[in-house]
Amino acid sequence: MAPLSSRSPATTPARGHGTARRWPAKGASLSAPYIFSSLKEPGITASRKLPGGVGVFGVDITLTGLGRFVESLAVSPRGGVVMADGGKLLAAAHTVRVGDTASSLLQPLAESGSPLLAAIAGRPMTEGLERLDIAGEEWLVRQDVWNGPGGRTIQISVAAPATDFAGHIQEMQRHVLMLALGALAVIVPLALWFSSSMAKVVRELAADAERIQNMDFSDDEAHDSHIQEFHQLGEAFRQMKATLSAKTDALAFAQDKLARIIDLGIAMSAERDTSKLMDMILLGAKDLTNADGGTLYIRSDDDKLNFQILRNDTLGVALGGEGRPAPTIPPVPMFDESGQPNHRNVVSHAVHQQETINIPDAYDAGQFDFSGTRIFDERNHYRSKSFMTVPLKPRGGDVIGALQLINARPQGSSEIIPFAADIQRFIEALAAQAATALYNRELLLAQERLMDSMIQLIAGAIDAKSPYTGGHCERVPELSVMLAEKACEVKDGPLADFAFTTDEEWREFRIGAWLHDCGKVTTPEYVVDKATKLETIYNRIHEVRTRFEVLLRDAEIQRLRSIASGMNPAEAGSRMAGRKAQLLDDFAFVAECNVGGEFMAPDKVERLKRIAGYTWWRHFDDRLGLSHEELKRYPAEASPLPMEEKLLDDKPHHVIPRAAAVKDLYQGCGFQTQVPENLYNLGEVYNLSVGRGTLTEEERFKINEHIMQTIVMLERLPFPKHLKRVPEYAGTHHETMIGSGYPRKLTQDHLSIPARITAIADIFEALTASDRPYKKAKTLSESVKILSFFKKDGHIDPDLFDLFLTSGVYRDYAERFLLPEQIDEVEIEKFVTQTAA
Repeated sequence: MAPLSSRSPATTPARGHGTARRWPAKGASLSAPYIFSSLKEPGITASRKLPGGVGVFGVDITLTGLGRFVESLAVSPRGGVVMADGGKLLAAAHTVRVGDTASSLLQPLAESGSPLLAAIAGRPMTEGLERLDIAGEEWLVRQDVWNGPGGRTIQISVAAPATDFAGHIQEMQRHVLMLALGALAVIVPLALWFSSSMAKVVRELAADAERIQNMDFSDDEAHDSHIQEFHQLGEAFRQMKATLSAKTDALAFAQDKLARIIDLGIAMSAERDTSKLMDMILLGAKDLTNADGGTLYIRSDDDKLNFQILRNDTLGVALGGEGRPAPTIPPVPMFDESGQPNHRNVVSHAVHQQETINIPDAYDAGQFDFSGTRIFDERNHYRSKSFMTVPLKPRGGDVIGALQLINARPQGSSEIIPFAADIQRFIEALAAQAATALYNRELLLAQERLMDSMIQLIAGAIDAKSPYTGGHCERVPELSVMLAEKACEVKDGPLADFAFTTDEEWREFRIGAWLHDCGKVTTPEYVVDKATKLETIYNRIHEVRTRFEVLLRDAEIQRLRSIASGMNPAEAGSRMAGRKAQLLDDFAFVAECNVGGEFMAPDKVERLKRIAGYTWWRHFDDRLGLSHEELKRYPAEASPLPMEEKLLDDKPHHVIPRAAAVKDLYQGCGFQTQVPENLYNLGEVYNLSVGRGTLTEEERFKINEHIMQTIVMLERLPFPKHLKRVPEYAGTHHETMIGSGYPRKLTQDHLSIPARITAIADIFEALTASDRPYKKAKTLSESVKILSFFKKDGHIDPDLFDLFLTSGVYRDYAERFLLPEQIDEVEIEKFVTQTAA
């Protein structure tokens, strides 16, 4: 049997031809024979698709090895076994390939040149015993059909000439006849007596021959006769029946073991729970060998072999595996204190040498230290005798552990025997499959851990990107899971049918919660952190103040010019003082508008526009020192200097247009949010005239756009089937039950329970957060009260809100994440919907 292989793609090059072939979409399959590229030998492959489409598990069997096994099954002197697949030769004993001198494996039986093989090829695919005339000679052929996984059918034929069983009898019959004829002339009575005796023996031997032809080896009594030849013939028949019976039983035994190994391999490839998988490996090995006990070791990163599962039927020990406490036995070190490989322990030795160690009696094995085993036996009145230790090595990888079996027993007996060499090969095949299954499972878990870490890394980066978001991306998943756990416990009402029943569903929900704000990576910090209306990368109020300084300096120059022209200095000074007072007051007003603390009433906007009409003279080229992109927004030709400028202005270069490609990005996404024509508008009057807050229409869209980016990014990712709802869970927490949310304006009919849970978690975390520099931390009662307004307005699910309070999730979350001074008493009965009596 060739080493096992596991292929992850849906298609992979065929071993013999270098071309792609498709693996089964689901279930198990047994391949047609083909040439292994690695061994350059023909063979067959049993395979099964891994769950989730992540790979294929397979077991390869070379036809050469199969041929040697078939050759060893001696049916009769000229008989043997023939195995075929689809009419093509898989294996055949040389004794049955009559007239065949040049046929090769995988050649059609009909073209082999062998009359027997051609006759077998012409038989229907039915089971039973037939007599065939082969080149004028009668042959007995029994055919069995083995239906393997994936719809493959293997034809197994056992054939032998009838003369192998009846030839001796016929020859003896002729010899007896001649003797009888001679005896008739001498003494008829004696001849009659002898003929009667011989006839009885002949009849018994003929009956034996017919039973053998029918594969019946049940009668093993010797046929006594006074004639030595008959006695010897009867003894030969008895020995032949015993041999055929043993060979048939051995073949059935091997077929049974092979079928069980294949079934175990398919089952292991489908198992996703590591504990169940390890149980399956150890129990399967114990069952194959009928061992009394066994241990599964797994190699750790610090080069120790940890006890994962321990079983002993006699002592009733069952540790490790699914739902049982793990063994507390100290691990076996791979290296001693000096750093040398540990060859004193049989398990570490087997792992280092990467070979199976089969010990008939541990007490007689001087190479290894079994002192601990002796102590264990004395304490538990047990006798550990035969040991078989097999390293677990996936194909092409390092040894990941070991499988150790103790005290082999014959079927139906408690006698301890050594592990047979033939069963060792089966256990090594099982160990290879087990190692591959464990390795693949650990690889999948490592990929999941890596993916989860990358997701948390992205969320952490978003939180660290701005102090205004704090630990939001980390706390929302925690609160979401807390509320989801309580929702799963509800047995009646609107939430009764909701439940996450598998680990995959929980992981899908957690990932969605962790990624609910991943689109914020596209939101510029200066927009999120915009504290004043003129702020971009910096606060442009400093520019405006400089212009006021210029106007004040112009007033001072005008005062000096007026005095030089003959004006009374007192009058000129008075005018200067009035102008200065006006400028100081106007700047104070502009600065107040910039803060955005109050609503910009129409009269304030009018005064702002009047102040914006002040002019000053620019003497320098405003195109110098600009970047290539910024220069594109300026006129092609510079204005003549000096240039009269407004004190505050909305200039064309203040407008940053939205790229057409960005607009196309959202086509077909179902977004109902109105997209502003421009990406940004940095106009000074435009920004200072913002009615409430500090954000323009474009900037507010840019902040809200993070959820659109979240949806677009996640829907483009090739999530596997069990994570397909991640975009839904992450992208709907700004929707409302009444359809007033964004970006798709979904209603409650299109919002799943997990999506509604995340929406509540997102709002409550923002309300209670104490690490926001722009607001004072709210108390628990204030936050619950505000959240109740969302319920009242139809924005959040009322049943989930009530559960959030009645289950105590709000307080559990507060005790974990809120400051002590934030936690106060909450009268939840004020906010929970009262059920009618």
